[in-house]
Amino acid sequence: MADAAAPSAPPVWLQRYPRAVPPHVEIPNQLLTEFIESAVHRWPRRTALVYYGARWTYERFWRESENLAAAFRKDGVGPGDRVALYLPNCPVYPISFFAALRLGATVVQVSPLYLGQDLSRLLLDSQPKTLVTLEFLFPNLSKVAPDVTVPHVYVAALRSVYPWYLRPFVNSVMRRQHLSTELPKGPPIRSWARAVRTRGSVPMWKGDPATTPAVFQYTGGTTGVPKAAVLSHRNLVANVVQGNVWNITRRPGEEVTMAAIPFFHIYGLTVALLMSLAEGGTVVLQTKPDIPELLKLIDRYRPTQFPGVPALYQAFNQRPDLAKYRLHSIKYCVSGSAPLPLEVARRFHELTGAALVEGYGLSEASPITHVNPLEGERREGSIGLPVPDTDQRVVGLDPPYAVLGTGEVGELEVRGPQVMLGYYHRPEETAAVLKDGWLRTGDIARIDADGYAYIVDRKKDLINVGGMKLYPREVEEVLFQHPAVADAAVIGVPDAAHGEVVKAFVVRKPGANVTAEELIAFVRERIAHYKAPRSIEFRDSLPRSGVQKVLRRVLRDESVAGLQPAAQ
Repeated sequence: MADAAAPSAPPVWLQRYPRAVPPHVEIPNQLLTEFIESAVHRWPRRTALVYYGARWTYERFWRESENLAAAFRKDGVGPGDRVALYLPNCPVYPISFFAALRLGATVVQVSPLYLGQDLSRLLLDSQPKTLVTLEFLFPNLSKVAPDVTVPHVYVAALRSVYPWYLRPFVNSVMRRQHLSTELPKGPPIRSWARAVRTRGSVPMWKGDPATTPAVFQYTGGTTGVPKAAVLSHRNLVANVVQGNVWNITRRPGEEVTMAAIPFFHIYGLTVALLMSLAEGGTVVLQTKPDIPELLKLIDRYRPTQFPGVPALYQAFNQRPDLAKYRLHSIKYCVSGSAPLPLEVARRFHELTGAALVEGYGLSEASPITHVNPLEGERREGSIGLPVPDTDQRVVGLDPPYAVLGTGEVGELEVRGPQVMLGYYHRPEETAAVLKDGWLRTGDIARIDADGYAYIVDRKKDLINVGGMKLYPREVEEVLFQHPAVADAAVIGVPDAAHGEVVKAFVVRKPGANVTAEELIAFVRERIAHYKAPRSIEFRDSLPRSGVQKVLRRVLRDESVAGLQPAAQ
């Protein structure tokens, strides 16, 4: 086999893209703040952010970010400090994000779904000097205050970023949902709204883009233990350039991106926010992924780009009223964060006409490493080709981790300028996944002769049935083919005779009454019998993460607990 460390051969790219995406691109040696500021200077009066009717031009967005940076600096925030963003999608996020980076500080991504131990563990690990949140999330912060000290907390009222005529409505909705509408007072509380309105001038911090941390992105990685992937300014600038070069349909200064996926996740941050801002695009923000509301936003603002996750497209497919909405402004959708079932992709394209391509990435890679081409051959079931300046290889699952050949199945490794610096203060775990620039992804894959990669499954999700190994995805793909199945997840559960057997969790479509026996027979007709579920549990919904990944770990834990004998 040829040297696996060599870059992808240019002929692969040139053959697969009618309008060639180059295998190599020039990545500017700039901080992310400098990189985005060039777009601000080029399109100052273009709309950067849209939030339920409220609009921010690039000029206003950048000015408010500098005002907030001046307030942060008065609190002592400077290079190397951490600023935590405990926020859903709203204008408070991008304004605060760039305020922190302007000072040379590092943004700590905190999911607004976190509370209790999840929240305190992350804050204790990152030790932020400042935190930005909304009034209805502040009570969660107060509950962990005995364990965590954050010197300065900026609180914004959600209603303050809505148009004035919607603010009473927002308050009433929040009260109905028993969410706090009152702004907390007293130290260490600061008013976010006052800070962005108070003029302040802060020189942009200068440093080495390659070594300056920009983001702490918490992830379970390949071990399941939450830790911060440290992404440098260069990592993020590189990935934005890689993503925008791949998007050969883009028109700088004209695109509109529907941001329904969360910015607190690296996929939403890079693909829905940064890639758009870098080229003068307009970002339409949605705070909570409600499908009826999302359809109305698409109908009103006519986005051209709609990055999402499989569960989101799947929810679209199940809407009986899809034809009521104007969806044909969308040129393409890229699906990430979780495997995209083939049936979901086919159905979405039939209903909307939009190109839906599968991509791949991970928090440790900022996140994009692979995407199917927008023009050219898109191979079903494939995560596509590596983005420019990204190398790939597959290695064996056991020592000495030999590099494998075309079509062989092993662990996918990637290398490129978007790969993280390492895990924050975890040198052993960093060494376990990074070697000579290669990142071990923890995903099982194969690469065909043309360089297209196919994810077989997560290494940790491998199911061993009496020595016969299988991956949940191949069973889930079959289940999705059944017309009664709306959602499905597969795990391995302990079995005395076989070590493990397959168990499926299925959500039926409304009105469907398929039985477990019928579904098991359906699967057995299509794949090897040992891969078919021994049992099926029907549920109203499946547990998912904040970015809508099915939490197989939760399903495994629940199943194992159900197998334990009752305490005497």
